[in-house]
Amino acid sequence: MPSRRSFLQAASVVPFLSLTTHQQPPVALVKPERLRPGDTVGLFCPAAPAYDPQTVAIAQESLLALGFKTKIGPHVYDRYGYLAGRDADRAADLHAFFDDKSVKAVMAIHGGWGCARLLPLLDYDLIRRNPKILIGYSDITALLLAIYAKTGLVTMHGPVGSATFNAYTVDWLRRVLIEGEAVTMQNPTEKGDNLAQVQDRITTLKPGLARGRLVGGNLTVLSHLIGSPYLPNWQNAILFIEDTHEEPYRVDRMLTQLKLAGILNQLAGFVFGKCTDCEPKGGGYGSLTLDDILTEHIIPLNKPAFTGAMIGHIRDKFTVPLGIDAEIDATAGTIRLLEPAVA
Repeated sequence: MPSRRSFLQAASVVPFLSLTTHQQPPVALVKPERLRPGDTVGLFCPAAPAYDPQTVAIAQESLLALGFKTKIGPHVYDRYGYLAGRDADRAADLHAFFDDKSVKAVMAIHGGWGCARLLPLLDYDLIRRNPKILIGYSDITALLLAIYAKTGLVTMHGPVGSATFNAYTVDWLRRVLIEGEAVTMQNPTEKGDNLAQVQDRITTLKPGLARGRLVGGNLTVLSHLIGSPYLPNWQNAILFIEDTHEEPYRVDRMLTQLKLAGILNQLAGFVFGKCTDCEPKGGGYGSLTLDDILTEHIIPLNKPAFTGAMIGHIRDKFTVPLGIDAEIDATAGTIRLLEPAVA
């Protein structure tokens, strides 16, 4: 009978299989065409249904004001519990828009939960053959990450149809998707009548410059894809994340998961956007703060990192392309695209 020592020696030569073995190898980048006046935007619900027709109408009117026509997915009002119909039907809406030559961009009306259920059903070859803008945030992160990972298509973390199309949000969408500008994203710096800036401040965790591919999205959605074949390659990437309604211990748990999966150690840089309504419940007695958690997980990486970027469940938001090379300045709190996100 083999001894315990010989068993352990044999086991020690077996390669360690981390969760990151499922991440996709780098793929050739594919840029969608920029939006032009008169183009058609397809609106669909890949997760929760459109409960209120007014929400859809406002999205259509907002896009019309930007000079675009719209098409509505056949299943946006379907109801299957908390989903906009069956998985196959929601996936069919996405496929139809990518296959429709008249549709130049695809925008989710809102998130919720359900996008990850579509990933095994998607025709990635169809999407690769018909590259076009796909934009959304929150639960749409699952589609943004998987489609970029599987096809190389640059996807856009930006407003959904139900978002507030105010001047700030529209300006970044226009500059990135319509004008094709290699923008430098920087938070507002207005002080108002205060002696120092109060709103939308940047906090530098580790100063310095870093270059890499922008990859990220909603932290909860991203962390739940670890171990699946739908995450991109993280080597020398700049990870940006955001979240909402997550207590500090949950953020701690998810960042720990990214660390244990070997993702954090591969990064070139790190950007935390907004975590809205993420305070500890019950007065926070005994809770770590979000600052405590970021200090523990991110500063030891010794990579340029900052928090507070205009990314998240907020009114004023950047449009951030996944897959584009960028440079972050963690001291200034900026994200500079090194190339346009659209062709």
